[in-house]
Amino acid sequence: MNYKSGLIAASLALLMLGGCSDDSDSQKAENGANAQQDSADSQNAGSDATADPVQLVFGTGGTSGAYYALGGALKSVLEASPVVSNVQVVSTGASVQNIQNIQDGLNQLAIVMSDVAYDAVNGQNQFENNPADITAIAGLYPNVVQIVALDNSGINSIADMAGKRIGVGQVGSGVEASARIALAAAGLDYDDLARVSHTGYADSVTEMSNGNLDAAFFTSGVPNSNITGLMQSRDIRFVNIDGDTAQKLMKDYPYYQSYTIPAGAAERYNLSEPVNTVAIRNLLVAPAGMREDVAEDLARRFDEYLDSGQVAVGALREVGADTLDQDLVLPVHPGAKHYYDSRHNSAQGSNAESDAVDSDAADNGTTDHNAT
Repeated sequence: MNYKSGLIAASLALLMLGGCSDDSDSQKAENGANAQQDSADSQNAGSDATADPVQLVFGTGGTSGAYYALGGALKSVLEASPVVSNVQVVSTGASVQNIQNIQDGLNQLAIVMSDVAYDAVNGQNQFENNPADITAIAGLYPNVVQIVALDNSGINSIADMAGKRIGVGQVGSGVEASARIALAAAGLDYDDLARVSHTGYADSVTEMSNGNLDAAFFTSGVPNSNITGLMQSRDIRFVNIDGDTAQKLMKDYPYYQSYTIPAGAAERYNLSEPVNTVAIRNLLVAPAGMREDVAEDLARRFDEYLDSGQVAVGALREVGADTLDQDLVLPVHPGAKHYYDSRHNSAQGSNAESDAVDSDAADNGTTDHNAT
């Protein structure tokens, strides 16, 4: 017997023992039981709203990297939430460690790359037999695969890298992973290259400046300051990742998306023609078990920050508000999804109202015109 039925039965039994078993008393007993059950349901429904504010440990990356800077910029934004008491931004080993820390309960919020998140939820590569139960609060800016070649290198496509000296990023880095994947999509591997240089951004630029490398991979936000510096000392060209190579890459690795670096954008290298390439999106993630009211307000605070005109991290200015929950490799946290759905519905309602006003105005204009 459930709680509600038990209350009704007990009330009826007491009334019968007291000699007051008419229908009106029975109804009163049932109404009282219903009221108590409704009160219990109301308290359960409002548990999130009355819960204490939470403290969040925010996993980022190395102190000199973009993730750490982004965490610092978002700290005060997220702490403005009434359901968040404190945000502690911590330096970590970035994506893989951040997800492991969430699984271990050490981080409650983190920035990760989509390729690592994809592996984590599917229990593969570093997360084999250890899938992560993580969700997205928001999609962030893309890390763009940028291939830069010396103008006299003869490299106009990835296929042209055969027999050339190529910088592929440090061993085990995200840059190297992108380089391997891009080369494979074009039918090449390291054995096809004249020399493979496991150099980071700065060393790749130095080697290219000295003429010791023909081209190098950079996977980062746009612009990359190292590429900007190289453009001051050498004539270079950007190599496209497009056509069949891009299609194969995106088919085999669903966390890649097409991306175009536009021409004529002063803040993006001021190129004479656009560059077609691919990108891996960064994500703001949380454990699936995060309270829904917290996840909802984190999404709201981040969205409002993007629209505030006070965005301190340049890469975030690329993030469109209508893309925060779109084309992500992770499920969106239910709380964050509730916010995005509400915003979407509100925008649709505003557009419908605006269309109705415009329609009325047009009708009135037509009527007045005909009257004259």
